[in-house]
Amino acid sequence: MAITLKINGKSVTVDAAPGTPLLWVLRDHLQMTGTKFGCGVAQCGACTVHVDGQPTRACITPHDSLDGAKITTIEGVEGGAADAIRKAWIANDVPQCGYCQSGQIMAATALLRDNPTPDDAAIDEAMSGNLCRCATYMSIRRAIKEAASMA
Repeated sequence: MAITLKINGKSVTVDAAPGTPLLWVLRDHLQMTGTKFGCGVAQCGACTVHVDGQPTRACITPHDSLDGAKITTIEGVEGGAADAIRKAWIANDVPQCGYCQSGQIMAATALLRDNPTPDDAAIDEAMSGNLCRCATYMSIRRAIKEAASMA
């Protein structure tokens, strides 16, 4: 079943089985591998993308439920918050293994877009659904605070 999705500002037509998770449409059909598979049950956040601006777990979101939605992936996230997050991530040596980073960045970008000056509690709440196997949570929080001062 062919469906047209708006991903990173471009309309793309995808022919995938009904109910195919957005994650697999992105990775397997469109070769957009920045969005990662982690758990498959929306618990780790590695697959986080933005759907109409909201952080969304692509591993459980059926692609055919997104007709008319604006989807942004790590490959297409942009703007002041995204730029500040990227700079702060590098300056604070946040990535270790890197596997969770696209999901972490997508969650952090949405946080700063909605709350440009988050306190620790707001950061912890916004990032709570994103797991880091390397436990760089303090570096992530520090980078978000730094990015908030730059954005």
